[in-house]
Amino acid sequence: MSGTVDEQDGPVGRALLAAFEATHDDRGLAEQVCRTCLSGLDVDGASLALHAVSAARETLWASDAVAGLLDDLEFSLGEGVCMEAATTGRPVFVADICADLRRWPVFADAVVERTPARALFALPLRWGAVNLGVLHLYRRTPGPLPAEQRRDAVAAVNTAALMMLGARTDPGDGPWLDPTVSNRAEIHQATGMVLAQLGIGATDALARMRAHAFSEKRLLLDVAHDIVTRRLQFTPDEP
Repeated sequence: MSGTVDEQDGPVGRALLAAFEATHDDRGLAEQVCRTCLSGLDVDGASLALHAVSAARETLWASDAVAGLLDDLEFSLGEGVCMEAATTGRPVFVADICADLRRWPVFADAVVERTPARALFALPLRWGAVNLGVLHLYRRTPGPLPAEQRRDAVAAVNTAALMMLGARTDPGDGPWLDPTVSNRAEIHQATGMVLAQLGIGATDALARMRAHAFSEKRLLLDVAHDIVTRRLQFTPDEP
């Protein structure tokens, strides 16, 4: 992931950005991410789960029973496209699960036997080293996603990851994308300190703070306070 949100060129990314103004909780955001992908990509179903490889896994939204069953199968069997995407931090695109039976033998057999899904696509929601979850898409007919749709999907989940960090760590009413227009002075000050420490832009500095808050299960305001009071300092090597 590049660490920026400037690359949202496709219709899915643009639709997600436009819809976020009315979405301020993680379940609502998960639903919006899935619905925009269903509208803009050649897929039949979608789901979004947090903490995909841990016992704390939580499916925030699934478009239908098939999407929900695919998530349940992965969690129960401990293998599959989402598990791989979450573990490696890279998107996994399977054009035909019937042709990829050896990759995840138990999971692939279960998908073929119990669901109509034949093409599976899993995209991790990450910021740096923080793994938030995975967006899981499926299609009933085999075949790859077109290259343009792949790029749009990847860009959209990058935006979704940053939105999710904002919703989970700073559930107030300030705009998530531009720290300069928020009324939280200590967050502004901390953002300035982090960008100076790391030599990055304000949006990336704010995202780094949110990633730290998410991983530590703290609010952004508390992390900002620790930065301003110099109890917390970021270094270039720190995720």
